[in-house]
Amino acid sequence: MTDKPNFDQLFERRITYPDFDPQARLARLVGLDAQKTRLTKILGLLVNPAGLESWAAKNHPGAEQLLDTVLRRPPLIVLAGDVGSGKTELAETIGDAVARQEGIDITLLPLSLAARGQGRVGEMTQLVAAAFDYTVSEASKLKSATGRSRGAVILLVDEADALAQSRESTQMHHEDRAGVNAFIRGIDRIANGKLPAAVIMCTNRLNALDPAIRRRAADILEFARPNDDQRRHILTSRLQPLGLLSGQIEQLVATTGPQKGKAGFTFSDLTQRLLPSIVLDAYPHRKIDGTGALAVARTIEPTPPFRDSTV
Repeated sequence: MTDKPNFDQLFERRITYPDFDPQARLARLVGLDAQKTRLTKILGLLVNPAGLESWAAKNHPGAEQLLDTVLRRPPLIVLAGDVGSGKTELAETIGDAVARQEGIDITLLPLSLAARGQGRVGEMTQLVAAAFDYTVSEASKLKSATGRSRGAVILLVDEADALAQSRESTQMHHEDRAGVNAFIRGIDRIANGKLPAAVIMCTNRLNALDPAIRRRAADILEFARPNDDQRRHILTSRLQPLGLLSGQIEQLVATTGPQKGKAGFTFSDLTQRLLPSIVLDAYPHRKIDGTGALAVARTIEPTPPFRDSTV
């Protein structure tokens, strides 16, 4: 590649917060309250440190060294866990909560998987470097001399293990190693510039990420399949208004949970496969009932777990 990549080559789209659509999508992510709260707080500190400084001045005067420790963390958060556990949806919508919390506009830039390139020498390195150049340029415009950000940028890297896999792998190509190096340099550029920007990486294979990238993470949030209480909440909120009884919903909770030698349903299994299938089974000639819903649930195989492995 000789020409500098343009926006469409680097990013899937641009999302700006606050906005009602991501706010509604974020609200529909049930069972992830702990991850929502923690991610909102961490991103708020990373992109707008003035908020933490104001809090400390009010509650803990003289805590400068503690604040310096907290604020010196690299602007990187890793969301890791099984398929269908809500990582990407949370990453694409959490900016709305941060924007409302901090009172600033936030732009999300989802890195295109095409940024991995076609394997030509130097291509991936150039694409990754260009993505960070764009992020740094946008964030620099939002930096304020007062320390309070006028806005912020979040760079989202989904399926991050495809782009930032460990350089310790003996099978790793030289070009891939160079791309990882470029990624690390990009994170360090944002940190050293104290810019109102952060990077979110989503992965099913935490152990496949390069150790240097994992060490730079301000936090690693892990995601699992929904437990009994979470599945019960999803099923009750959707099916109880239709007349299903508590006992029938409990049968569904048990059926969608782990079975002998088989994992339980993922969040997406419940919301994108089971519930629509229950509706289609009854539509257009009869009502949804507990017996039919349970029969449908027994025909659906949960998404197989993604097997993470060490490099």
